[in-house]
Amino acid sequence: MRIAYPFGTKVGCFLPGFQVTCNSTFLPPCAFLGSSFLGGAIQHIISGNYSIDDPDTIQADDRMDTTPMELMDISVSLAEVRVFGAVSSDCQGKQPYHFYIRRRTYVPYEGPFLISASRNVLTGVGLNVDAVLTTSMYGSDSLVGCNSVPNSKAIAKEGPCNGQGCCEAAVPPGLNFVMAMADKKRTDWRKTNANCSFAMVVQKTWYNYSLEDVHADEASFSKKYPRGFPIVLDFTIGNSSCPAQGQPLPQGYACLSGNSSCVEATNRTGYVCKCWEHYDGNPYIPGGCQDINECALRERYPELRDQYPCSSGGICKNRLGGYDCLCKTGMKGDGKTGTCTEKFPLPAKLATGFAALIAFFVLIVLTYQQIKLKRFYDQNGGPVLKGVKNIRIYTRRQFKQITNNYQDVIGEGQFGKVYMGALKDESKVAVKKSIKVDKDMKKEFTDEVIIQSQMRHKNIVRLLGCSLQMDVPLLVYEFVVRGSLYDVLFKHRDIVTVDTRLKIAVGSAEGLAYMHSAGESTIRHGDVKSANILLDQYFTPKVSDFGTSKLLARGKDEKTEHVIGDMSYIDPVYMQYGTVTQKSDVYSFGIVLIELVTRTPATYDEGRSYVAKFVQATHDKRVSELIDKDITSQIDIKLMEMVSAVAVDCLKPNPNERLDMRQVEQLLDNIIGQSAQPAQDINNQGNLNSTPADVALLTLGNEAPIN
Repeated sequence: MRIAYPFGTKVGCFLPGFQVTCNSTFLPPCAFLGSSFLGGAIQHIISGNYSIDDPDTIQADDRMDTTPMELMDISVSLAEVRVFGAVSSDCQGKQPYHFYIRRRTYVPYEGPFLISASRNVLTGVGLNVDAVLTTSMYGSDSLVGCNSVPNSKAIAKEGPCNGQGCCEAAVPPGLNFVMAMADKKRTDWRKTNANCSFAMVVQKTWYNYSLEDVHADEASFSKKYPRGFPIVLDFTIGNSSCPAQGQPLPQGYACLSGNSSCVEATNRTGYVCKCWEHYDGNPYIPGGCQDINECALRERYPELRDQYPCSSGGICKNRLGGYDCLCKTGMKGDGKTGTCTEKFPLPAKLATGFAALIAFFVLIVLTYQQIKLKRFYDQNGGPVLKGVKNIRIYTRRQFKQITNNYQDVIGEGQFGKVYMGALKDESKVAVKKSIKVDKDMKKEFTDEVIIQSQMRHKNIVRLLGCSLQMDVPLLVYEFVVRGSLYDVLFKHRDIVTVDTRLKIAVGSAEGLAYMHSAGESTIRHGDVKSANILLDQYFTPKVSDFGTSKLLARGKDEKTEHVIGDMSYIDPVYMQYGTVTQKSDVYSFGIVLIELVTRTPATYDEGRSYVAKFVQATHDKRVSELIDKDITSQIDIKLMEMVSAVAVDCLKPNPNERLDMRQVEQLLDNIIGQSAQPAQDINNQGNLNSTPADVALLTLGNEAPIN
């Protein structure tokens, strides 16, 4: 049995109320709905006897047993599950006594499940059976009932339930517990040549009666159906309604797949998710609802041809969200309704066919490019990105004009080339040509575009638009004139004063802090490094390249087996456990601060000697030995020592002991404030009996330290 989300067996893999418990003591193992008798579908069982002289006075056993209900299967598309429910029986004993077993199905009302009224029926089995549906274990509050004919000569040997040998009655809606009870007060056993009657709630059309069942005793009936009968349970999500059209989606909204919609529950508060018509799959997971091929289904399953009609005069063609049945060439009408008729006589057909052949080749030439552009558009996530705000989708022709036919290459990296471009208002832009987006990378690419389109901050590179009509997508960014911090520090060796370094550090931290806290969901950059911090003409930093960032529900981490980011900047905790958090960005930013202080590029080695050497020098108060030799002023050296202390707090092995980006931003901002104070004050701060970390954490003025 396949267990599909929102159901699951492991913590974090199911929505509240949808846990499935596997019991391996059975062979083969069995699945049960819920984590315990109190958390899922259960059955209450009592047995006992009563006298037909006083049927309202029953003698029950000492206890009522409670057993979990075995899960039969799950259908997320129908928003239902099936569980095995046992049968209730009433059998003749030694006169005047009856022996009974009664089983009541129960699901917690506060949970997601209800007993389906549309998919279940009350069924009684036996001659002259009197089956009753009740919520009481003692039958005191009957809801509905049914009777069958008493004469065995009047019924067939087997067949669907039709009132002869068995009877059926509808199940009322909105029930979370119910019991089927058989034959209370019955006195005519000998007349019917049977000594037991049975009753159960069972899935419609599932049960076919037989004379064997009609004349069975309790033991043989239970042996024939050892696991019981399927009962259908409807489920809903949560206790809220569907969001109104145009309103933001609430946190925890379960309809995650495109091509799906939210449907209000009918019998209780809550909702379910449904794939659109002509789509099928799991609407509770991203990409779960996929287009169905109606034409292929017609061929494979002839019984579906009435559901998806296409006459012999038509040609069935699948498309997204449906299918077409166009009349064949030379015919007119509607292939779906079967009205395709001849349009022309034979000579006209020949002439039309010749003209159509010529037109076909012309059409191939004219439309081939459009078909290819459409394929690229869909492949690169166009249907998803079309509705994203804040970005513009350009055509292929427009991009050639913007980049002057891709003549000026200004950069090249892991994710492709970058070209210089200009918009109609002559403002310069950077055009990034990504690597090819195959179907496995499609979601990653669209996630990147969506994330970047939401970022609006002075210290984050702004995404302006994209083009999807090529085999590799193109992205348009604001142009940042100086290039990356890595280029400025290590390639061009520009003059970078201590004040400028502090400005770059604070601005970069502010941009990352904004990413970590913006919107309903937080973001991890995942690849923080000096090459991804760009500088404008005034050395204002702008964080760029979210190629490895992913949306993160607030307060949760993501575990991955794939290495992301630059190995020289990678968090050792991620390398060990595969867990990426915002504190991973903090660690990487700590290495960027080392580069700003030492002007030595980060290197990767398994021993992390680059980081260890710097941290040890800071603790030993020898960090001045590693500071960029171009920095000679004692005041500037003291400021860089303070930045070093902040870097060390970013690089702590335990992520819980690291600063968060907002704290990093505040500490660096305080250091800028320190740089504006008289030199004697800075020297006094540096001469305290304290470590460099204590000096960095000391808030300037009379403010309290930041924890």
